[in-house]
Amino acid sequence: MTDAPAVPLTLFNSLTRKPEVFQPVHPGEARVYSCGPTVYNYPHIGNMRAYVFADILGRTLSFKGYRLTHVINITDVGHLTDDADAGEDKMEKMAAQRAQSIWDIAKHYTQAYWADIKALNIRQPAHWSIATDYVPAMIEFAKGIAEKHCYELDSGLYFDVSTVDDYGRLARAHTEEGEGRIDAVEGKRNAADFAIWRKTPPGEKRQMEWDSPWGKGAPGWHLECSVMSGKLLGFPFDIHTGGIDHREIHHPNEIAQNQAFCCTNGLDNAANSGARIWMHNNFLVERSGKMSKSAGEFLRLQLLIDKGYHPLAYRMMCLQAHYRSELEFSWEGLGAALVRLKRMVMAVGQLKERASTPAESWGPKLTPLMAKFDAAVSDDLNTPIALTATEEAIAMKKVDPAEKLALVSAMDAVMGLGLLDLERTALRIRPKDATVNEAEIEATLTARKEARAAKDFAKSDALRDELAAKGVEVMDGDPLGWEWKLG
Repeated sequence: MTDAPAVPLTLFNSLTRKPEVFQPVHPGEARVYSCGPTVYNYPHIGNMRAYVFADILGRTLSFKGYRLTHVINITDVGHLTDDADAGEDKMEKMAAQRAQSIWDIAKHYTQAYWADIKALNIRQPAHWSIATDYVPAMIEFAKGIAEKHCYELDSGLYFDVSTVDDYGRLARAHTEEGEGRIDAVEGKRNAADFAIWRKTPPGEKRQMEWDSPWGKGAPGWHLECSVMSGKLLGFPFDIHTGGIDHREIHHPNEIAQNQAFCCTNGLDNAANSGARIWMHNNFLVERSGKMSKSAGEFLRLQLLIDKGYHPLAYRMMCLQAHYRSELEFSWEGLGAALVRLKRMVMAVGQLKERASTPAESWGPKLTPLMAKFDAAVSDDLNTPIALTATEEAIAMKKVDPAEKLALVSAMDAVMGLGLLDLERTALRIRPKDATVNEAEIEATLTARKEARAAKDFAKSDALRDELAAKGVEVMDGDPLGWEWKLG
């Protein structure tokens, strides 16, 4: 390899609302916690954008030379249907609807989530922390802060947000709307107070409940992340990530718990929040409303795959926008991302034909492109510019192909698009319900090429029409030989 990247890594801190140079708590290490899914249903593609973002962050930290410890939690208890401490437990509700064990529900949807993680080429974290494995630790955490920061009501143990300084700073909650939009619970001291422990109501039996000093019940959703991040990473750790929706309620409540546990106060010192940097990706927007799980059939990764799109086309789509920008989903946009990915894969395929293996490093002609790439990812993970630098590297002329392959490999280690492993044929659009198989298509294309070579254009056109009738679109202008896709 060449010299290690020297550009300082700058990341936007949602807590301070400004970009900051990354300074690890432990020299040479990077400790990251990402809020994971509540496994009561399949994740939709908007949910998965958060994990593509967290993966790019982790890959960038590795690229910059840090020893990464990444934790993603699995919430299998405690998350209510309203993030603001109201409604039913999402897990209990789904188990009742399906007439299944809540444990089976959690296992099924956890496996589905992990399948999406794999399909999107997201690296495995150091730890998958399962909430129910940490309930005893949650009870001990709550006991440690209860006397100074909590009070008990008939419905559970509540955190008094007035006992910590700067509550809601992350959300900028001190506005007319603020946290007052949280549903009222009789007896709460402050509108923003939230449940640490929820008691099982009299006469009810939950599938998931534990004994505690405050009665039989289950932990609050916010408590889980404080306990698991502190246990696995230690306070303070470096970076906490999540979707922008967590910035308003969930993460401010986590921060309050962390302040209480660590005996710290004001958030002028960001480390008092439990993490030095809080990072949030923006929403994926889909105009038809199919991003909502309550709508029945919603946009999940498997739907994209069933319609014939390679899942890494969606990863490409995410990388084409900055993580802090809204990203609008459309099938046309997904198709364009697929075409861009295909062009890169085809060009890298040509490189691989000329160089069987990447060189150990690259020379001075390619160094400026690595500098451009490094500057882009170091500037708050600017993947759109990093992608452009990667394309420029692939297209550069009169360069040793083995050196170019080495550079592209190093760039793709951050982008995670699988450019050196993907085959062009894997990127063909082929819907799950297609009635024609690839062998038939290839045989017809071969006959058509022979007809054109013999200048029998009538037969060539007839064969093209035959393919079109089966939903196969032939792209004669494809520069590397005829390509096709199933419509």
